[in-house]
Amino acid sequence: MSEGLPRRQVLGWGALLAAAPLVQSGPAHASENPIRRSPWHVRSGSGIRIALREVWAPGRGRDLPPVLLLHGARVPGEASFDLPVDGGSLAADLALAGHRVHIMDARGYGASTRPAEMDDPPLENPPLATGVDVVQDVAAAVRGIQARSRRRAVALVGWATGAHWLGWYASRYPGAVSHLVFYNSLYGAVDGHPTLGRGSQYEDPERPGEFNTGKFGAYRLSTGESLIPSWDSSIPVEDKTQWRDPNVVDAYVRLALASDPTSEQRQPPSFRAPTGALSDSFYLAIGRKLWHAGTITAKTLIVRSELDFWSREEDVPTLKADLRRAQAVRTVTLEQATHYTHLDREERGRGALIKELTTWLGSRPARKHGFVT
Repeated sequence: MSEGLPRRQVLGWGALLAAAPLVQSGPAHASENPIRRSPWHVRSGSGIRIALREVWAPGRGRDLPPVLLLHGARVPGEASFDLPVDGGSLAADLALAGHRVHIMDARGYGASTRPAEMDDPPLENPPLATGVDVVQDVAAAVRGIQARSRRRAVALVGWATGAHWLGWYASRYPGAVSHLVFYNSLYGAVDGHPTLGRGSQYEDPERPGEFNTGKFGAYRLSTGESLIPSWDSSIPVEDKTQWRDPNVVDAYVRLALASDPTSEQRQPPSFRAPTGALSDSFYLAIGRKLWHAGTITAKTLIVRSELDFWSREEDVPTLKADLRRAQAVRTVTLEQATHYTHLDREERGRGALIKELTTWLGSRPARKHGFVT
């Protein structure tokens, strides 16, 4: 069990999930400008419904681009970006800065359509929701945001694998993207990774250089407690509460479990996440470029936390070098910050990250963009 978790967690994550619903609220100072939220959806291909969650602050409207937030490999959008506790909602922070924020669940995650294969045992099918699929979902979401906001271009912010997927989209549809933020993301073209690459559990032992589909299958199950060790190990002090609020951790775990309606059918409770993100990440970790940043034209911010375990230092200059057509590029290293910076305490990198994001997303692109058809 993680240090710094609330004492009531001795009851187990299943008991917490069955507790009273979480109350939706904005930051403490939001009484004058309450944060509002509205679910909506778009269609992505045959039978695929992509869930989005719009977050905005009435009275804070400015001439800023709408923002699309995309989660990483395991935990879906609401649990990643809109926790109902102080210091737990990046979406609310961006909304208070004047943006209309849209949180997306890729197919197979959260409230979006889960492929029928996710009802089968995981090893019966190959990885689901790879980048090829998710880029299609992003395209549908962007078209919906364009129509909803009547804006020609959308700002994209992705965390980890979410940034990889958004970069892939931006490389294919550059005219639809005003700003692009890579936050702790792999890029590829660098062979080697401490946990994801060659010789890791993700490589097929019978086929070097290939993802281990036989072990991971179509999707994986995650318990609440399984979400904490990577966060714990990133924090360089024994008392983890110095780095993060236990209420944020509690909400993160509870919403992750609640994102899957089948989680309580297993003991301990667990939620499903497609393994396509792991497959993509393995190939990026061994140096395979799944897409090329050379066609991206958006103003691009690359943010890497110094203590991140997912992205690599080499990803930053490699990506920057390929962004030769981007209107502007900025790279930022958040000193002594973790993979979960946006969920850590203000003084542990969260404040610096939000300042970078709001400053960058508030800057204007150099030229107009066309609609995606």
